[in-house]
Amino acid sequence: MTPPLGAHVSAAGGLSKAVERGVAIGCDALQVFVKNASQWKAKPVAPADAEAFRAAHAASPIGPLVAHAAYLINLAAPDPAILAKSRAALRDELERCALYGVPGLVVHPGAHLGRGEEAGLAAIAESLDAVYAEIPDCPTRTLLELTAGQGTVLGRRLAELESIRAQAECRERLAVCLDTCHAFAGGYALDEPAGYEEFVAEIEATVGLESIECVHLNDSVGTRGSRKDRHANIGAGELGLDAFARLLADARFARVPMVLETPIGDDEQGHARDLATLRGLVAAR
Repeated sequence: MTPPLGAHVSAAGGLSKAVERGVAIGCDALQVFVKNASQWKAKPVAPADAEAFRAAHAASPIGPLVAHAAYLINLAAPDPAILAKSRAALRDELERCALYGVPGLVVHPGAHLGRGEEAGLAAIAESLDAVYAEIPDCPTRTLLELTAGQGTVLGRRLAELESIRAQAECRERLAVCLDTCHAFAGGYALDEPAGYEEFVAEIEATVGLESIECVHLNDSVGTRGSRKDRHANIGAGELGLDAFARLLADARFARVPMVLETPIGDDEQGHARDLATLRGLVAAR
């Protein structure tokens, strides 16, 4: 069984347009922004827009859906004003996802900005609890993303994500999103067979395989351990094709949706080419 493969697709012109774009490039799964990712606020979701997206998705061959939260959000922010904005923005996006019928929202955990790792992880758990306490009936799950660990960004190690979940009362509403570029740039040896198995063993020992609800498929511009969050097209970076072949052949992740966040290129066909490359790896097994 092959994992559902897809890409992060533009929602310009309305979220239903993202479905059309996803179908056009051959997506089995889809990741979208449910609002402008570089702004704190957005106008409310119009019921007609939500229904149009739901209808477009239902009529398409696309299966799993996931959204990605705004990059401004920092659930560990030491500044009270930024923290309040971050929590409000997360709540808004979780509620938007519910309206659109998107079950999971990928979130970068946050950056401690000098307060230290332990305090930062505790602050993230506290923020998640505060948000979900305000929306107890919201069905949307938060997918904590593994990061490259640049600067004071938290979430580079799987144990950090598990620490957040362990401290949060809303643990059952928290899942995990892996990112191949982030994992590699963060120090995991996904480019080597033994390193890959060590990575999976660490997943099992920390967050658990059952918590993995999405994988971002990105090659890496930076070398292993560089902590550079710079994505490359599949096979065009430091990770290489063998790393993706191993992951796609791993039955432990066969049901997990995997989406590209790679450069689309000047011709905007980068995702289509990368999907073809990935499916070629599957066919060659």
